[in-house]
Amino acid sequence: MVAKSKGSRWLLSALALVGLAVALATAVAWHWLDRPLVLAAPSVELSVEAGATPRAVAEAWVAAGVQASPEALYQWFRWSGQSRRIRAGSYEIEPGTTPRQLLAKMVQGDETLEKLRLPEGSTLRQLRAAVAAAPHLKHLSIGLSDAELMQSLGQGGLAGEGRFFPDTYAYSRGVSDLTVLRRSMAAMQRRLDAAWARRPADTPLRSVDELLILASIVEKESGPKDDPGLVAGVFLNRLRIGMPLQSDPTVIYGLGEAFDGNLRKRDLLADGAYNSYTRTGLPPTPIAMPSHRSLQAVIEPTPTRALYFVSRGDGSSVFSDNLADHNRAVNKYQRKSSP
Repeated sequence: MVAKSKGSRWLLSALALVGLAVALATAVAWHWLDRPLVLAAPSVELSVEAGATPRAVAEAWVAAGVQASPEALYQWFRWSGQSRRIRAGSYEIEPGTTPRQLLAKMVQGDETLEKLRLPEGSTLRQLRAAVAAAPHLKHLSIGLSDAELMQSLGQGGLAGEGRFFPDTYAYSRGVSDLTVLRRSMAAMQRRLDAAWARRPADTPLRSVDELLILASIVEKESGPKDDPGLVAGVFLNRLRIGMPLQSDPTVIYGLGEAFDGNLRKRDLLADGAYNSYTRTGLPPTPIAMPSHRSLQAVIEPTPTRALYFVSRGDGSSVFSDNLADHNRAVNKYQRKSSP
């Protein structure tokens, strides 16, 4: 048997040490992947742009406040085999996030989303103010007139009032406000089309636009305790017999910024396109964004013979079939006098 030379024994020892070093390095690296990253702030945000390289993403996280080696992050992205699956988007991490979780968040597209609430009954002016105040949007609509806005949304020549569905919309940071508005407009159109397809044969409404206009009036006229189906029923009854709608909210809308919170008799007598006291039929456009509930009320009104209603002042209304009963209700609840 030939004895091993000193050189062979040294080589074997060296290889063993290298193997041990590699094993230790692997163990340390594996442990690092599951240890929370140290952050320079309570949370760290980063917008990953489309086409960014894995190395650029790693460096950007460190620049944003992740206190780690950019080379270590990059090597982890690369070693994982998922570096090419990192998605563009806006991300936010908080204390406790590990390198493994950070990569998973970007691969899964688990973005930090902002939310924009468009309340029911809002006018286009109020909607635009809400959009302008929304954080982390790319505000492309600021400075555009209402007509220019609709042109940018592919609806040139169409009035924008009431064309957006009131809801809460989640969006990625950095997207255009026009993108969110397109979603809202498409949501309203879907609901309009679905409602119009179920319209009753005897409806006095002649188009889907008239459905939208009446629904916007019902939205503004319905108190919190009212059945919007009854409110819709009154207006539909009036349309059938050619009676003016006599809706205060349409007059107020027509006054625009001139309205000071007090609707006067002279306002009701001054003729205009939105004065439903001096004109019969529907106004030329919606007066606000109607909710799904108001759209449904117009298509499925509560059966009623009522032609009048007046607010009790508590969020509910009194409905009357004739003028005499209505006047008594007005005296009781509006003028606070005895019948």
